[in-house]
Amino acid sequence: MRIYAPAKLNLCLYLGPRRDDGLHELCSLFEPLALADSIDVAETERDEVVCPGVEGENLAARALDALRERGWEGPPLRLEIEKRIPVAAGLGGGSADAAAILRLARDGAAPGAGSSTAPALPDLEALAARLGADVPSQLVPALSLVRGAGERIERLPDPVPHAVILLPGGGGLSTADVFAEADRLGLGRGEDELDELAARLRDAAGAGASPLDYAELLANDLEPAARSLRPDIGAALDALRAAGAPLVLLTGSGPTAVGLFPTLEGAKSTAERIDRDDAIVCEAGRAR
Repeated sequence: MRIYAPAKLNLCLYLGPRRDDGLHELCSLFEPLALADSIDVAETERDEVVCPGVEGENLAARALDALRERGWEGPPLRLEIEKRIPVAAGLGGGSADAAAILRLARDGAAPGAGSSTAPALPDLEALAARLGADVPSQLVPALSLVRGAGERIERLPDPVPHAVILLPGGGGLSTADVFAEADRLGLGRGEDELDELAARLRDAAGAGASPLDYAELLANDLEPAARSLRPDIGAALDALRAAGAPLVLLTGSGPTAVGLFPTLEGAKSTAERIDRDDAIVCEAGRAR
């Protein structure tokens, strides 16, 4: 079978105080993109995760290992990931893959599951939080208000359909480095301000409005830190503004610059004018 792991877009990211565990309090609005990794799943003799072209630790493999460690007894699986989400680009690709593996177990879609003898599941929400800050929100890819360090999630109604241009600039920007740079620059807000922003975002997005209708609330506190580490981000943001994108922002810890559009056709025509090799155009607000 084939399953999909949709990218996520941070429509905003407000940075709060650093916590005792080293993570930061956040207030963010996540939405899924039609851009997604695909994962081919097959029953085999032993667990194996293959991700051609991506070196180093694989969060999907960690998710499968964690399921086993916590007693999940589904059949051995071979997972082959086709990466379509740029790596280390602030689009949550690794987290999306890990969450897709957890959903596979949860939904009984894995070979051998779904019967009266289907394997018992561990607490997937807790497991997702241990794997990474973005993983819990990806268990149900949907527009979500996200608080804490990513573990407090409030689902919101699907927004009016819209589209995006993504300029990932080759990816490769470390989330940890960006947060460290934000600390060095003294960026961040108090918890009371985060609470106020969360209430405003909930009110604005709670009726299914397009993000373009509350553009004044959509900012990324990590942008100065990301641009300090990768000055080319500024050129990507400027290119989108010069081409007439109605709303331009940085997603996550970067380096992906994003332009939001009311229609897919408008995004496609603007991408043609920008004429950048790294441009990705896709629908937003709903997962594939």
